[in-house]
Amino acid sequence: MIWYARDVVRGGRLRTELKDPVFAPFTALVVIVPMLLGVALGGHARAAGEAVFLVALVLTVALGGWLSGEWIIADLQLAQWHPGYFLPTVAGGLIAAGGSAAFGHGTLAMLMFGYGVICWLVLGSIILLRLFTAPTLPMALRPTIAIEVAPPAVAGNAWFLINGGHLDAISAGLAGYAVLMVLVQLRMIPVYRQVPFGPGWWAYSFSYAAVVTLAVGWLGAEPVPGRTAWIAVLLGVLTVAVVALSIPTVRRLAQGSYLPSTAREPAQRS
Repeated sequence: MIWYARDVVRGGRLRTELKDPVFAPFTALVVIVPMLLGVALGGHARAAGEAVFLVALVLTVALGGWLSGEWIIADLQLAQWHPGYFLPTVAGGLIAAGGSAAFGHGTLAMLMFGYGVICWLVLGSIILLRLFTAPTLPMALRPTIAIEVAPPAVAGNAWFLINGGHLDAISAGLAGYAVLMVLVQLRMIPVYRQVPFGPGWWAYSFSYAAVVTLAVGWLGAEPVPGRTAWIAVLLGVLTVAVVALSIPTVRRLAQGSYLPSTAREPAQRS
C-alpha cells in the first residue's frame, strides 16, 4: 500500500486512477482487505473487529457502486476488460457475505451473498466473452486469469459460513464450478510461466487461498480419512506459495523495480 500510494501520487493519478480501465478494479482491494482483517480482529476483540469490518463493508459497496456506474458511462472496449473486474463487487460482495455471517448478521450476509452472486453472473458473462473471443490479455495481466477460480470458491466459503458448514445443493453446485475452474488453471500453467514476475502474480495468492479454504471446508464437512493430514498439507503448500511470492516482492520493492512508472502506458495501450 505504501509503495502503491507513493506511485499514484508521484504519477499524478489521484484524479484518474478510478477511471483507468486497467487499474481501477484493483483499487477495490484497498477497502476489501480491511474486511478480512476486521473478521480476523473480531476473533480477539469483537467490537473493534466488527467496527473495522462494517466500515470497510460500507466503503466496499460504495466503491463498487461508483465503479459500476463508471463502467456504464465510460467508452470501454471489450478488449479492455480483464478478470480483475470481479474484485469490486463480486469479491467484495462475497467476502462481505462471509464476514457478516461470521459476526452473526444473518440477513446482511444473505443480502451481500445475493449482491456478490448476481454481480458474478453479470460480469462473468462479459469477462468470459472477452477471454473467449477477444485478443489475448497483455502479458502483465495474464495472471489475472487466476481470478476466474475465485468467485465459486469465495461464494462457497461464504455459503459455508451462512449455513453453518453444511453440505447442500448450493454448496455442491458452487464446488462443481470451482472444480472446473481449477482444471482450467492447470491448462493455464504454460501461459503463466511466460509472465515476468510483477504485481499481477499476487492474483494467484487470493484465488488459490480461496480454493484451499473451500477444500478445508469440505474436509471439515465430510468424514474423510486422514482429514487432519490433508488440511495440514493444503495449508503448508499455501504458506510456502505466499512466502515464494513475498520474497521477490520485497526484494524488488527494495530495489525500486516492482512498480516501474513506465509500465502504465504499455498496459493501457494494450
